[in-house]
Amino acid sequence: MRKPFRFKEFTVHQDRTAMKIGTDGVLLGAWVTISNSPESILDIGAGTGIIGLMLAQRTYAETIDAIEIETAAFEQCVENFEASPWADRLFCYHAALDEFLDEVDEKYDLIISNPPFYSEEVSSGNNARDLARQNSSLPFDLLLKGASQLLSKTGIFALIIPFKEEENVLSEALKYGLYPARLLHVKGHSDSEVKRSLLEFHFNKKPLKISGLTIEKARHEYTEDYINLTKDFYLKL
Repeated sequence: MRKPFRFKEFTVHQDRTAMKIGTDGVLLGAWVTISNSPESILDIGAGTGIIGLMLAQRTYAETIDAIEIETAAFEQCVENFEASPWADRLFCYHAALDEFLDEVDEKYDLIISNPPFYSEEVSSGNNARDLARQNSSLPFDLLLKGASQLLSKTGIFALIIPFKEEENVLSEALKYGLYPARLLHVKGHSDSEVKRSLLEFHFNKKPLKISGLTIEKARHEYTEDYINLTKDFYLKL
C-alpha cells in the first residue's frame, strides 16, 4: 500500500488515487497569489485534495470547495479533507465540471486547477490513471470556460500546464475574457528545457509578470528559490 505523504501541517493519503502527489500540485498550491484574501476557493480536478489542503493552510477562506470526477479519487479527497485541521472549511463534490456548472451559481474569489495534461489519447492499461492524465476528461477549453463562469469579477484563476500548451491556453483564455497577470516557467534543473508553465488570469488586463524557477541544482539538491517557495509544506525543507 502506498504510504501517506506527510506535510508539515497535514497528511495526504494516496493509496486509492490514480495520480499520486507530485511536484506540480505542490508548486501551484505554494505559488498562487492569495494577496486578494480570497473568501471562497474552488479546486477543479482535486485528486487527493492536496491543493485545497495547501490553501486551507495558507488562507482564512471560509469556503474551500473541490470537484473530482473519478470515484476513488473523490473518496480519498473527502477522507483527506475530513482528517485535516481544516475539515469544517473543505468540501469535495463528486462531479464533472460541466455538471457542476449546471448546478452551482456561486462565484469564487480564487479558482485553481492542476488539470490532466495529455491531450493525445494514451493508455497505461489502468483506466483510472488514464482518466486522470488525459485532458479528454477536462479539456482546456472547458476548464477556461468553466473558470470564467465561476470566477468573481475581481477573482484569480490559476493553473499549471505543460509549457508546450502555453500558447494555446493563453489564446483560448482570451476568448473568455481572461487575461494573464503572472506566468512562471519551471525547469527541472538549469540545463533542462522549460517543462511547466504556471499561469494566473484576471478579468482585468494588467501588465504581465514573467519569472522562472529551477527546481534542482543537482539530484535531490534543491535551489534556494524552490526551497523558499515550498518550505512551509515539505517536512524536509
